[in-house]
Amino acid sequence: MAKTRQKPDLLQGTLDLLILRTLQWGPQHGHGIGVALRASSDEVLNVDHGSLYPALHRLERQGWVDAEWKLSDNNQRARYYRLTPSGRKQLMAEESKWDLLVKAVSRIRNPV
Repeated sequence: MAKTRQKPDLLQGTLDLLILRTLQWGPQHGHGIGVALRASSDEVLNVDHGSLYPALHRLERQGWVDAEWKLSDNNQRARYYRLTPSGRKQLMAEESKWDLLVKAVSRIRNPV
């Protein structure tokens, strides 16, 4: 019998953190961001384009990422996203909020 892994739903706001975190390593096109999230989560997180691209556009409107058109490795025109200085600050703020959330959930799950 094949073992299937249940895919968790992302908490609202988590996707922004994950995108910003992925872009800290350098510019990437949207599809590449999705692939990186899937690979670095050991195939647990599979963000569909219907969620990823609206999030990227929102982050761009907020000034946390910039985007430019370039040719990808396979000579396809693609929009590449990169983290801005204010995006780096936001990443730090989002990571702090995430750390607080994880600690709070941990206290509830494992009361002393």
